[in-house]
Amino acid sequence: MENNSFSILKRDGSSENFSLDKIMNAIIKAFKSVGETADLCSISKVLSNLDIHNGITVEDIQNQVEVSLMREGYYHVAKSFMLYRQQHTEDRETLDKIKFLSDYCNAANAATGSKYDANANVENKNIATLIGELPKSNFIRLNRRMLVERIKKMYDKETADKYIDLLTHHFIYKNDETSLANYCASITMYPWLIGGTTAIGGNSTAPTNLKSFCGGFVNMVFMVSSMLSGACATPEFLMYLNYFIGQEYGLDYYKRADEVVDLSLKKRTIDKVITDCFEQIVYSINQPTGARNYQAVFWNVAYYDRYYFESLFGNFYFPDGSSPDWNGLDWLQRRFMTWFNAERTKTVLTFPVETMALLSENGEPKDKEYGEFTAEMYAAGHSFFTYLSDNADSLSSCCRLRNEIQDNGFSYTLGAGGVSTGSKSVLTINLNRTIQNAVNNNKDYMEELGKVVDLCHKVQLAYNENLKELQKNGMLPLFDAGYITMNRQYLTIGVNGLVEAAEFMGLEINDNPKYKKFVQDILGLIEKYNKAYRTKDILFNCEMIPAENVGVKHAKWDREDGYFVPRDCYNSYFYIVEDDSLNIIDKFKLHGAPYIEHLTGGSALHLNLEEHLSKEQYLQLIRVAAKEGCNYFTFNIPNTICNDCGTIDKRYLKECPHCHSKNVDYMTRIIGYLKRVSNFSEARQKEADRRYYAHKDALKA
Repeated sequence: MENNSFSILKRDGSSENFSLDKIMNAIIKAFKSVGETADLCSISKVLSNLDIHNGITVEDIQNQVEVSLMREGYYHVAKSFMLYRQQHTEDRETLDKIKFLSDYCNAANAATGSKYDANANVENKNIATLIGELPKSNFIRLNRRMLVERIKKMYDKETADKYIDLLTHHFIYKNDETSLANYCASITMYPWLIGGTTAIGGNSTAPTNLKSFCGGFVNMVFMVSSMLSGACATPEFLMYLNYFIGQEYGLDYYKRADEVVDLSLKKRTIDKVITDCFEQIVYSINQPTGARNYQAVFWNVAYYDRYYFESLFGNFYFPDGSSPDWNGLDWLQRRFMTWFNAERTKTVLTFPVETMALLSENGEPKDKEYGEFTAEMYAAGHSFFTYLSDNADSLSSCCRLRNEIQDNGFSYTLGAGGVSTGSKSVLTINLNRTIQNAVNNNKDYMEELGKVVDLCHKVQLAYNENLKELQKNGMLPLFDAGYITMNRQYLTIGVNGLVEAAEFMGLEINDNPKYKKFVQDILGLIEKYNKAYRTKDILFNCEMIPAENVGVKHAKWDREDGYFVPRDCYNSYFYIVEDDSLNIIDKFKLHGAPYIEHLTGGSALHLNLEEHLSKEQYLQLIRVAAKEGCNYFTFNIPNTICNDCGTIDKRYLKECPHCHSKNVDYMTRIIGYLKRVSNFSEARQKEADRRYYAHKDALKA
């Protein structure tokens, strides 16, 4: 082996010049540790077996030294070398954790202090959150090892090595690698309705009345969420709640909402009993929980217009044989939304993330009443998502996850098939780096992207096999109990850095033919592979991921490696968030059908506004969304929170309207969920500060 001039990759990802002396000294120390002297001949034989090349890692060099020592018959020396490496590895890990502990304690907040998957949902930095952070690096190593071994078994070592190469060089990113659990799920609650939580390891029986429903629902959501890495959506929540209210007070309870039904001194009305149920459930689920690293459960609910409801639940039956009552549910949905909107002026309530599902027809909401009610709630300052579809073949339930409904049927064991779906795993492609790297090396970027996309599908199939192995061994009770179903859960190919890649290619980021073609080509290529790899048991989709954490990381990593990086965070939109030249209608166009048609896993338009619009203006924008084919959107107006007196105002103000203090914070969407800006990571706070909030006059434009 010659002492050539090239670089090796250190454990921290940095490069340094190769030094033959360091290897020789390590071998000599290994011989001395067992009481032997290493002569030049022995060292030369060991070195002659090594294959050192540019870019090789320190770990690979040391692995080769071990193999070479054994090949030359120095087994006791090899053993000593291995033990030496292990001891130093443990020492390094301990020192790294001590440094992390110190850095975390000194960080401004929990999100800034988190090294791996920071999110603003962790509001407080304390011993519980620290305990949750420390093992994350071990989970990453374990997950990578399990996946690599499965890839080798299903394909070959070359494919496994390519995966690790793309991962470590930040062409791809494995979401939620710090957890063994599958990603997010929209569940059917029917197994709980008929059997309680016993099938998933709990000890509560099926709910029998309104009180046991409320308490049992909270417990069930906590249990389900502890077995997921991401969000837990309960699209049937209000329909089931309506059933138990009707069982208690009659199907026409909503007509008698002011009737006193409480014999205690409180003398509560039906309406007060119901809002007390809302309070119990919402405040309980917004509490941090140990099973989620001291953060609240990512809980999502859905509302439906009449046509959407009938399509999803028209064949549904409760255990007693009764059908869901639309009239009661209609009243309950409206009551919950108005209550939740008002409650958010009392305290910061992040969850549930709400989605209003509306069917559209000829550019209008098909259910006129619900179209108007949706606009009315936006005008009243409420913050929620709207999902528009011209048919009920899909449902959005996990922040932005769009799920094609495979089965709208009903089972007396599993309930409504259409709501049980989600994503098992997300593997994200850094489009900016992938495309730039191809262009910089004079390669066809579509061809190179195709290679990355193909590999991602193979990796996801390997993940799926590992998940099936866990289920086989009884580790996934949510699947076994029927809350979710393996073949209805998607393997998701995520994308990030699309806008930045287009900017690198010299394209203007607005609704123009060249940019539109670029988007369609890139996303269309991914969809082509999704269809090619799809089987009756395996579903793939493509999602523009929220990228709360990785959007910052991609920008940082790409800038460090010399790529074109126009901003410090790659966002999740088809436009530049700080661009003030686009009007409101432009943004609906950029999230319209031509741009999102291949995003089968969804994307969300977060329309940032300085102030609330009127009901008529919001209704007009809903019509614009229907016309343009923008199927998932929300309006984002920062709410003002006074740090001195605690007042929460739904307007975007510079001072508190109550005590006039200028010591204010803002509650806004970091991605799909609302949090105080002060809870954002430092990098995300800077990103939030750069966002352009359109004035309502932009609507006229």
